[in-house]
Amino acid sequence: MKILVVEDERELSEVLVTLLKQNKYDADAVYDGLSGEDYALCGVYDLILLDIMLPGKNGVEVLRSLRRQGLSTPVLLLTAKSEVDDKILGLDAGADDYLAKPFASGELLARIRAMTRRKGEYVGDTLAFMETTLDKNTHELSCGGNKVNLPLKEYQILEMLMQNSHQIIPKERFIEKIWGYDSDSEYNAIEVYISFLRKKLFAIGSGMQIKAVRGVGYALEEPQ
Repeated sequence: MKILVVEDERELSEVLVTLLKQNKYDADAVYDGLSGEDYALCGVYDLILLDIMLPGKNGVEVLRSLRRQGLSTPVLLLTAKSEVDDKILGLDAGADDYLAKPFASGELLARIRAMTRRKGEYVGDTLAFMETTLDKNTHELSCGGNKVNLPLKEYQILEMLMQNSHQIIPKERFIEKIWGYDSDSEYNAIEVYISFLRKKLFAIGSGMQIKAVRGVGYALEEPQ
């Protein structure tokens, strides 16, 4: 399961990411509201830990924007504020739960487990497109009884495509979300991984197609 941590306190953010990874979660961190919204909208995350007090755009504003744009990913608000009005404001904005700082790591993990259980419609173990499925835990791609395990980068690319089927994903977004903003990776790296994925889809007999939109990016579509 992939979790986005949006927290401007760098030390706390590092602690949270380490804790999540120790408990077998895949975690990314950003440190301001605008970046948090941008990352969340890429659609690759199963859950978002969102601080209320953020630079650029506060957590409640980010949350409202995400919900207006149709993002249903579960959100756990993190806040140093304990007043009832702040909790109500966050829940009314679309949060699924809240946790006031300071909090115990065990409570955070318990709330994450509870949220993923009750939000099963958002957080599943597999993605499906046509007759092809992608297991989010094992990274196994399967179709009609044929299976293949994907390396991490190939899995991350296909996960983004399957979570945003029929939508064109720019090459820049792949670079930013998978390699990071500061990466030196070139766009032809995406083309190489897309080529690998197409060969594997063909090998397992999948009919879904990764369509290249010249000069823009890629989209997942049914065969014409």
